[in-house]
Amino acid sequence: MNGDKIIKLNVNRKYFEEIYFSGNQGSLFFSQTTKGKTVTTIVVGLILLILFCFKGDLSKEKFGILYFVSFLFLLCTVYLSLSINKVSRWKKDVNKYLKSLEDSKIYEIRFNDEIFNVNLNGQEELSKWEDFKYFDSNNEFISLEGKFNYMFPRKSMSEKDYSVLKQVLKKNIKE
Repeated sequence: MNGDKIIKLNVNRKYFEEIYFSGNQGSLFFSQTTKGKTVTTIVVGLILLILFCFKGDLSKEKFGILYFVSFLFLLCTVYLSLSINKVSRWKKDVNKYLKSLEDSKIYEIRFNDEIFNVNLNGQEELSKWEDFKYFDSNNEFISLEGKFNYMFPRKSMSEKDYSVLKQVLKKNIKE
């Protein structure tokens, strides 16, 4: 490749939201992180409710079961609340990033045989190709992982630019 290739990205918050929040990722109770904990907490809560309804029928020897299930329910709710907090912080960070994208005047990728540079409103992040460990591309986006992590929606650039970027990444990032 001779010289730098520049790809200007069309910043549309919707393009990025479609990817970041796909598959209930933004849901506090049913994201990939919290779904299992939510279901477990509901099941243990129902068992506890049933035990409370029939606590008069429990003998004194079996009353410990009620305490044990109560402890399990408390444990489940603590783990669920920690996961909800994690998702909430992630969502807040993503929204902050998306807000910075909305306000951007310049968002471009510049690369050549040695470097990969991302410019967002004059704040440049310069990387060498060997700084990247992994990339993935599909019909929706291209993601890069390494010194800096990036996600570029397919809709934010022309088909030609998307194809060029994909080929350059295949050539320069050794997995």
